[in-house]
Amino acid sequence: MEFITQSGVPAGPIGQGTWYLGNRPDTFQQELSALRAGIDRGMTLLDTAEMYGEGAAERLLSQAIRGYDREKLYLVSKVYPHNAGRKNIFHSCRQSLKRLETDYLDLYLLHWRGSVPLAETAECMEKLREDGLIRAWGVSNLDLDDMDELAAVPGGKNCVTDQVLYHLGSRGIEFDLLPALQERDISVMAYCPLAQGGSLRRGLLESPAVADTARAHDASPAQVLLAFLLARPGVVPIPRSSNAAHALDNAGAADIRLTKEDLARLDAAFPAPKHRVPLDTQ
Repeated sequence: MEFITQSGVPAGPIGQGTWYLGNRPDTFQQELSALRAGIDRGMTLLDTAEMYGEGAAERLLSQAIRGYDREKLYLVSKVYPHNAGRKNIFHSCRQSLKRLETDYLDLYLLHWRGSVPLAETAECMEKLREDGLIRAWGVSNLDLDDMDELAAVPGGKNCVTDQVLYHLGSRGIEFDLLPALQERDISVMAYCPLAQGGSLRRGLLESPAVADTARAHDASPAQVLLAFLLARPGVVPIPRSSNAAHALDNAGAADIRLTKEDLARLDAAFPAPKHRVPLDTQ
């Protein structure tokens, strides 16, 4: 499965997130360098949102992409749920474009489901696409019931991706959501693929199974976590990094091919649930 084929721009296999980036003047240049290092290593899918620092991440990203060929970048932003209807979405999209200093988005996502009907959001997304402001659209944090509902509204089947929290320690989507999306040729953007933050880490980076796999491939534990996701068809992890060395480490995961034995070892240590669980969010 190729990722988001409608745009005609190659994207992946690993992207870059910008959650929590751009908020602090003292780390701005470091974050800028990390993003550019990632772009230089082929991580040209760049994910942001109007929510991130109320536009601060978009402004950081606008500086990071200066000097690059825009047609070789894949820019993704997200709209607040309360802005995802006829009243506000067109203004929100144009404001994101203004902050990013670009004429179009390769992909525009509904950040999570709110009170605006999915049918109205799909209609607006299609209008944005017709007007050339976006090339494709999708959603984020929608579970299978929501995706089924979306598919039933006019234009809903044009949704190309669902961005959800997914990593080795949070495998709930594998029970029903991921197989359904794969069957429909809808890609998954995996945020928090390195289980960044709080209790979600669950000892992943320190796990003996991860450490053994990393040693077998002369890789870092973080690269193993990303390679685990890359072994799933149609899944594109979007790790966030504020450090250039970490960004380059992330990019190197694209060269790792986990064996059946590797995957069995990781599966035994962090098994997927055998029943439906609520969609995990950060």
